[in-house]
Amino acid sequence: MILKKKIGRRDFLNGMALGVAAGMGLTPRDISASLATNAGVPSGYPPCLMGMRGSHSGSYEVAHALAWNGAKFPVPSQPDESVYDLIVVGGGLSGLAAAYYFRQQRGEEVKILILDNHDDFGGHAKRNEFNVDGQNLIGYGGSQSIDGPGKYSKVSAGLLKDLGIFTDRFYDYYDTSFQKQHKLKRGVFFDKEHYGKDQVLPSLAYADKPELAAKSYPLSHGAREKLLSVMAEKVDYLKGMNRQEKIRFLRQTSYKDYLTATVGLPEEAYTLFADSTRGFWGLGWDAVSALEACRFEMLATENLNLGNFENDNEREEPYIFHFPDGNAAIARLLVRKLISTAIAGSTMEDIVRAEVNYDTLDARDEAVRLRLNSTAINVQHTVDEKHVDVDYVTAGQTRRSRADHVVLACYNHMIPHICPEIGEAQVEALSYAAKVPLTYLSIAVRNWRALAETGMSYIEWPHAPVMHSFGLDFPVSMGGYKFANNPNQPTVLHGTYVPITPGLSSREQHKRGRQTLYETSWDRFESTTVDFLQRSLESGGFDAERDIAGITVNRWPHGYAYEYNELWDPEDWGPEKGPHIEGRQQLGRISIANSDSSAYAYVDGAIDAAHRAVMEQMST
Repeated sequence: MILKKKIGRRDFLNGMALGVAAGMGLTPRDISASLATNAGVPSGYPPCLMGMRGSHSGSYEVAHALAWNGAKFPVPSQPDESVYDLIVVGGGLSGLAAAYYFRQQRGEEVKILILDNHDDFGGHAKRNEFNVDGQNLIGYGGSQSIDGPGKYSKVSAGLLKDLGIFTDRFYDYYDTSFQKQHKLKRGVFFDKEHYGKDQVLPSLAYADKPELAAKSYPLSHGAREKLLSVMAEKVDYLKGMNRQEKIRFLRQTSYKDYLTATVGLPEEAYTLFADSTRGFWGLGWDAVSALEACRFEMLATENLNLGNFENDNEREEPYIFHFPDGNAAIARLLVRKLISTAIAGSTMEDIVRAEVNYDTLDARDEAVRLRLNSTAINVQHTVDEKHVDVDYVTAGQTRRSRADHVVLACYNHMIPHICPEIGEAQVEALSYAAKVPLTYLSIAVRNWRALAETGMSYIEWPHAPVMHSFGLDFPVSMGGYKFANNPNQPTVLHGTYVPITPGLSSREQHKRGRQTLYETSWDRFESTTVDFLQRSLESGGFDAERDIAGITVNRWPHGYAYEYNELWDPEDWGPEKGPHIEGRQQLGRISIANSDSSAYAYVDGAIDAAHRAVMEQMST
C-alpha cells in the first residue's frame, strides 16, 4: 500500500543513485561538484528531518569513491588553519569521548577539531523528532539503550558519572507497569500470502498460555502437532552425549539445524523462531549457534542438563536505561561538555528537550570545533613526523588540517583507504570484520488506539519483505517529556529491518545485507511500512492515511560493530582476542578508537576504545 497523499517529509537526494554513481567511475571532481551543488540538502534542524536518514545522501559518496575506485582527490599542499592539538575523525560516541578524554588529560585550552561525514553528530546514536498536531515527539534512530551499566568498566562508568548520567534514576523514569496496565502483549502477523488470511496472534514467547496460542496458529496439522509436542515434552535431544560433547556439538551447530535436524521440527514451524535473534546478532538462527539458543533458553534447549556451563556472576539489570532519544542523549551531553555554547542546561533530564545550536559547533572562537558534512580522505604523518595532516572533503571542496595527534574513530574498513602508512598485516586485520547492516524506522502516529484495541505493543512479521517488526517505544518520561500513556495521544512507533540472506556465513550475510540496504529505495521502505501497519492493525481501526504523521528511515548499511560469532569464528575470540587487536594498533601519532576496535557493539565498547586511544597518544 502506498499513501495517496505522500507523508510530509523534507526533500532529500536519491541516495541509491549517488552511491551507485560513485561506484561506476565518477571522477572526484564530479562527486565534489555534486556535493557542492547540493550542500545543505536536506536543510533544517537535523533531528527533525524525515525521509532517508542514517547514512543519508551526501555522507557516503566520497568514501565509496575512495573504497570502490581508489579515487584521488586534489588537496592543498599546506593546512589552511593553525595546528590543532588533536583531530578526531568520526563524531560518534567514541570520537566525542576521545575529544573529552584528551581535554581531560591536556587541559581545556587544547584545540580540537572533530570531523564527521554526516549532517548530525552522534554516529549511530541518532535522534529523531516529529511535530504531530502541535505536539513534539522524540524517538531514536540508532544506538538504543545503556545496556548493563553495572558491568561497565571503571572508565566507561566514570564517563557516565562525569556527564551527569545516573542510571538508577531510570527506575523512576521507566514505567515498568505500562504493559500490564494496558494489557499489552507481543504478537505475530500471519499474512494472507503465506497463511490464507491476515491475522495477528500472540507470540509464543510472550503468551500467557503458549500451548493454547500454538493451537491457534495457521500451520499444517503435522507441523502444529510436532510443535506442541516439543513444547510439552521434557526431552534431552542430545541424550548419550556427555556435557562437554553437548557443548561442543551445540557450538558447532546452528540453532536452525538443531531444531530441524536434531529435534525434528518441520521448517514450517521453525519459521516462527527463525528471526527472533535478528535484533541481537543481525542474523537469523541459521547463522547463530544452538549454544547461543541455550543462553536465550529457546525451545528444546531447557532439558539438555548442561548446568551452569558459563560463568556469569555479574548482576543482572533490567533493560530500562533508555533516554527518549536513545543514546543520542549521551552524544548531546558530550557535545555540551565540549562546546559550551552548543547546548544549554546542566542535567541528564534537561538534555531531553534541549535544542542544539548547530551554528556554534564549528565556531572560530571555540577550543573544540565539530565540523559536520566532512569526509576524511587522507590521514598521514608529515615528513618530520611531528604532526599529522588530515585531508577531507567538505561542501564540495578539499581541505587540509594539521594536528599533533589524530584519533580515527571512524569505520574500521575505511581506515586502510584513508591512512596509507598502515602495513599489510594491519590492513588485513582491519578488514576481517563486517559491520551489521540495519535500519531503524521511526513512525509518528496520531494515536495508538489500534494497538490498544488489538492488545499488542509489538508485532513481528515472519515473511516481511522489508520492515520485519514494529512496536511502541520504551515508556520513559523524564525532563518534562511525557510518554504517551493514553492511547489517544500521538506517539512514535519503532520499526526494525535487518536484511539477512539465510545459508551464508555471518560475515557474508552482513556484506550482502549492506548491498541490499543501499538498493532499497525510500518508496519501498514507505510502502512496506504503511502496508505492514495497515494490515496488522486494521482490526483495531487503524487507517494509514489518517493515522501516520511521518516516517524517518534510519538506514545504516555499515551498522553496528561485528562481534565474534562462535559458529563461524574461533571460540576463544572475543573482546580481548581476535583480529581487532592487531587492527587497532597505534601508528605513531595516530590511534584508532570506535566500537569496531573493541569488537563490541555497545556504548561502553565505544567509550573504552576512546580512552585507550587517547592514553596511547599521551606518551607520544
